[in-house]
Amino acid sequence: MLDVAVIGSGPAALSAALNCRQRNKSVTIFGRSLDSSLLFAAEKVDNYLGLPDMAGEELLNTFYSHAIKNGVEFRECRISQIMPMGEYFTINAENEFIQAKAIIVATGLSKSKGIVGEMEYLGKGVSYCATCDGMLYRGKKVVVVAENEEGEAEANFLADICSEVSYVPLYTPVMSLKENVRVVEGKPKSVQGDNIQVTGLELDNETLGCDGIFFAKNSMPPESLLYGLEMDGKNIAVNRKMETNLPRVYAAGDCTGAPYQIAKAVGEGLVAALSAVAAIDQMEREKQKA
Repeated sequence: MLDVAVIGSGPAALSAALNCRQRNKSVTIFGRSLDSSLLFAAEKVDNYLGLPDMAGEELLNTFYSHAIKNGVEFRECRISQIMPMGEYFTINAENEFIQAKAIIVATGLSKSKGIVGEMEYLGKGVSYCATCDGMLYRGKKVVVVAENEEGEAEANFLADICSEVSYVPLYTPVMSLKENVRVVEGKPKSVQGDNIQVTGLELDNETLGCDGIFFAKNSMPPESLLYGLEMDGKNIAVNRKMETNLPRVYAAGDCTGAPYQIAKAVGEGLVAALSAVAAIDQMEREKQKA
């Protein structure tokens, strides 16, 4: 079991992971490749103290090398769900399930645009993980909305257990779907429901009746990763310790809001790490007393 799982791969994530390792905690970063960071594309960064006139790619690689040198593990993967399990969390990393005592969310600005009703029906028919929730829809009708080819594996999994699977691709080309998966062209507009459960997906040209909708996205909105995570608009709500409303869950960097600056992200990563380490140490002391 990990002490800390850091979700994201930008400056806040690398800062958080480094500072956890320097306090002798096991930590893994789960994120996309470094070139997915907005910083990577910056031609020149001249406002980070002590490291002037550096290209964004060079600065990010400097952060990365520092973290790896200190024993941080980096796993390039997409996290689809984080589940609180009492004293630990279970993380779904592309269908590999990993446990951690604390979570630091440092996912940056979410590039994924939700549709009307998506968050409202999260857990009521909307899901982001077929292998996690697919069995709930055995013998039922489902729709998979996919921004990338990873959705094809989700749809094929569901095709073995659901009575009907419709696939709405938002990319091309579609490569490897099972014969019983129906491809539907259209732009998703809204999730339909009866205030209790999903009843359908409205497209720009038709409405697909269904019992559940699975979204396969390039980047996950933070509130979909952790059910019940409190948001402040599009930002994760945190206090000065970078604590969220969920125990042993912290957030840092652009996902907590403006200003969108490297120095702010690195500082918040440090604070989140200190808070996570303190919480883990306190939990271990309480277990020893029990």
